[in-house]
Parts: sequence; structure tokens; C-alpha cells
Amino acid sequence: MPDRRAFLASAAPLAAGLAAGCSTGAATTRRPKVTGVYGGFLTQVLERGEKPSDYGIDAVWVGSGGLKADQIARHRDLGLKVYAEFNSMHLASFLRQHPDAAPVGRDGRPCPAPSGWQGVSAHHEGYRRDRMQEFRRVLETFDIDGIWLDYHHAHAAWEQAEPELPDTDFCPAALRGFTESTGIRLPSDPAKAADLLLSNHRDRWTAYRCMVFTDWVREYREILDRTRPRALLGTFHCPWGEDERDGAIRHKLAIDLRAQAPHLDVFSIMPYHARFGHAGDPAWISRQTARLGRLLGIAGEAGEKKFIWPIVQISDWGERVPVEEVGQTIGHGLAAPSTGVMTFAWSGIAKEWPKVEAIGRSYRAIRR
Repeated sequence: MPDRRAFLASAAPLAAGLAAGCSTGAATTRRPKVTGVYGGFLTQVLERGEKPSDYGIDAVWVGSGGLKADQIARHRDLGLKVYAEFNSMHLASFLRQHPDAAPVGRDGRPCPAPSGWQGVSAHHEGYRRDRMQEFRRVLETFDIDGIWLDYHHAHAAWEQAEPELPDTDFCPAALRGFTESTGIRLPSDPAKAADLLLSNHRDRWTAYRCMVFTDWVREYREILDRTRPRALLGTFHCPWGEDERDGAIRHKLAIDLRAQAPHLDVFSIMPYHARFGHAGDPAWISRQTARLGRLLGIAGEAGEKKFIWPIVQISDWGERVPVEEVGQTIGHGLAAPSTGVMTFAWSGIAKEWPKVEAIGRSYRAIRR
């Protein structure tokens, strides 16, 4: 099954003509800060002679490679916020010229791409420099309201019902860094070192890897503060709790949201219910969001400086999301502690206009 970037690039036409009626389901009485759409500029709305506000949409998220100054200005003139999505650890093309940047598996060899998802080593100095330079260029070039980190996790395919989560990254730079950070000496053989790190030193190894990924977020924040200080820094991230899947969000993905929190403004949890084995149960969205709020101490109340804005699945990716379920999905996305929501993903949604209309009904009702 294709990964998310492949899905967005090749979204097939979806079935049309389904019933457009829906209920808002888990409606909220709190006025949200944002009701947006992820996946591109809203060209199809404008071509119909309509405005995004006709559908209650007040923000768009666009991949940094698809940003265009004229489209940003056009959407801004219509009252929308424009946010960029930034690919942090999934620039597989970097490996063509820098094969040494491939994450290393527990056998001491480059780890195969799990389910076709090719990550890059967070310990490779050249890759980090490349991403930071590109991050700065995007912020300097485009007048955007914020930028969201995407794919900021270790080499693993978690965006599917049955995730594939190899143990990585045992490259020489990572092993040296671990020893420098902890004082723990490791065998020179990478495979033996990996065995030791995954047994005797598992918690120290996890803490070290999370520290490295968090330090990337710190540097992204420093660049944003110097370059476009009024912009928001957000992150799209795995929806698992720290106690789910044997702590895989930290042990396997190297995501420590509590450690990253001082550097971030918005957490966009990704509870794609249909994609992740919860088809027909949109309430899973609000359950996972509530767990996130408890973890971070975010209640969705006035005066808070950190926000949770989930990205919820409306387009079909794997399992279908029926038109009748759109309102419930958005409602659960906006349940406390959330103060905003965005729908995934415009490339698919725009091919099934009854879903666009259902989004509009939900967003307009929420904003009355």
C-alpha cells in the first residue's frame, strides 16, 4: 500500500453521488481557532466561483515544495491563513548522492525501507544541514503564517493499520554520540552494539535517540524565531500514547512530545481512524486527542500558549470514510482539548464534492 506522500501524489478519482447528509456528532460549544484543509491550495473551490468561507474554511496547509507566492497572496486576500508542511526525515532522494545517510539496522547494514517508507539518518550531519538550509529558505521566501514539521520520526512505516517498526539507527555517528552522551562504551561491531543497546541499555538508548530528534526541533525553532518570528511552528505526529505498542512512539519512532513541547506551538496529532484500523469508529479520534492533552497538560482553555489541532481523515486511504461520517469525524477532531482541526487530504476530498459540502456544513455550524 502506498505511503502518504505517494497517496497524495496519485489520489485516484473517488466514488461520487453519495448521500450528502451528515451530523456534526461530537459537536463542540467552543469556537475553534482554525477549521482548515490539508493538502494544497483550494483551486477547485475558486474555479466554481465560490470562496473558501462558503465552506467555513479559514486555513490551508500546503507542502513546502508546492508553495507559490501568488497563490499565498490570493488565499490571504480571501481571509485564509496559509501554513506550510515541511518534510523533515523522509527526503529519500538525498540518499542518491549520500548513501551513507541511510539508517543502519541491528545487523549493522543499511535498513531496508519498511513497507516502502525510506527514512534518512538523523545523525548524518550533511542531511541535517540540508534540511535546516531548506527550512530557512522556505521561511525567507514565502510569507506564510506557520510551518509544520512532517515525517519527523525514525525510519519506520507507522502510517498503516499494521505498522512496520524496525530497530534503527546504529550508524557509527549514532554509536559515537551515545557513548559521548552517556559514557557507556560499546563493542566496535555494530551488530553486537545493537544487541546491547536493545537489551541492557534500552532506556538509555531510547532517551538518547529522542534527544537527537528533539534537538532537531530546537534548531528548527531557532531558525523560525530568527527568520519569521510571528509564524507558528507545528508538528504532524503519530497518534499513539506512550503506553501503547510497548512504548513504540519513543522506543521505535524516537518521538518525545513532552521534550519537544517547549519548541512547538501546535501539535497536530494524526488519528486517521479508517486508515489505522478504526473504520466506523471516529470516536477513536477524540480518545487519542484526550490522551495527548493529558500527556502535555493542554486542556484547550483560553490563555493557553500551546494548541492541539488534529488532522482527521476524510479522503479514502485504505478503508473508506463515508460521506455520512464526515460530520462525526470533524466533531471528534474538535473535542476538547482540541481548539482547531484540519481535514486530510484535499487531493482526494476535492474529487468527491459531497465530502467538500459535508465539510462545509460542519465547519459553518461550528462557527455560528
